[in-house]
Amino acid sequence: MPEDLLGERKRTLEEEFFRNANAAVLEQLRATRKREEARLALQDASGISDSAIIDRLIDAGIDATAISALEVVPMVAAGWADGKLEPEERRAILEGAAAMGLGEGSQGRAMLEGWLTQPPPPSMLAAWGDYVQGLSQTLPPDLRVALGNETLQRARATAEARGGFMGLGSKVSPEEQAVLERIKRAFGL
Repeated sequence: MPEDLLGERKRTLEEEFFRNANAAVLEQLRATRKREEARLALQDASGISDSAIIDRLIDAGIDATAISALEVVPMVAAGWADGKLEPEERRAILEGAAAMGLGEGSQGRAMLEGWLTQPPPPSMLAAWGDYVQGLSQTLPPDLRVALGNETLQRARATAEARGGFMGLGSKVSPEEQAVLERIKRAFGL
């Protein structure tokens, strides 16, 4: 075999190898960038700053939209539990949403604003419960409990915002307590 033909085949082999290697490196860079964008979006939406927890949520298939719904729906359900949304409950929901990164002008905030004027359908809390129960089966127990407790804490803050009758008695109505119990059951708490 002539040496220049062998040299040509060697160059072709090298070029093909490096083209494939470069494509793999480029794909890896894209995947890394996509994960970093997902991490930042989830961190903004959840208010969770622990990168290990954020990575575990991403690995479990939870994105920024899912985490917002996961945490906002229980607050809204607690606020509307007795059939009306009091100004204090509305304020607690908006504060909780802001802490999760649902600020003015965000997509999630627009959806939330609608829920603050009209109660969401009962099917929303049922769908939320089904989602959380399914999700809870895939999450490690410590992450499930942490996420459940955080969600429950925000919903409880909404339920307690009104403060009982003239500031006396239980701050949580029986209807609100039923929503809180439903949240606990969904997370297996």
